[in-house]
Amino acid sequence: MAHVRKTTHSRKTAARKKTSTRRSTARKSAKRAKRAAPKRWSRRVTKESDALDLKRGVFTLTSPKRIAASLKRSAEHSTRRKTGAYRSALSMLTFYINRAGKTLPKAQRERLEKAKVELKRAFGRE
Repeated sequence: MAHVRKTTHSRKTAARKKTSTRRSTARKSAKRAKRAAPKRWSRRVTKESDALDLKRGVFTLTSPKRIAASLKRSAEHSTRRKTGAYRSALSMLTFYINRAGKTLPKAQRERLEKAKVELKRAFGRE
């Protein structure tokens, strides 16, 4: 009878080990999913923003004046924005700079910061 108990006990232990392994694997995949979600979220906001219909590749243009002009045009033509055109355009530009973070190349960051100044000039807010 003692032999049966040992076997039963070892089966229960083995079953617990399997479920704990499954749980830890599930936790790991849940953590990965949580990390991946913000990247997709910011990409979606940039592409499908409810405030502005941006021209494709607007933030990769080489001239700060062209970036500012494109943002201004998009903001003025948008019918869905909830605030003024200047504020919407500047918010989208700032959002892009902040979300890119450290991965944004220095030259592009400087270009986008200059685009902020050009945007202020374009709206007569200097």
